[in-house]
Amino acid sequence: MVERRVNVGWAEGLHARPASIFVRAATAAGVPVTIAKADGDPVNAASMLAVLSLGARGGEEVVLASDAEDAQQAATALDRLAKLVAEGLEELPETV
Repeated sequence: MVERRVNVGWAEGLHARPASIFVRAATAAGVPVTIAKADGDPVNAASMLAVLSLGARGGEEVVLASDAEDAQQAATALDRLAKLVAEGLEELPETV
């Protein structure tokens, strides 16, 4: 299991547009990814409803994880997703 801990960079947290951007990136990652609040249960990062149900606020720590067989691919995907979440990007970067 590969894991990254990151603070949510969007001031409004993972709601509406930021959640949509994150879910699209998680879906495009090519590996299964989960997201959880630091003290919560993980949910499917490719599910809009699941991500919205977290209620992750700006500045809160979330845990991104993947149990993909290819650990290198999982690490690369999580690094990209962690950067997206931490920087609160408003559009998907070309590298995602």
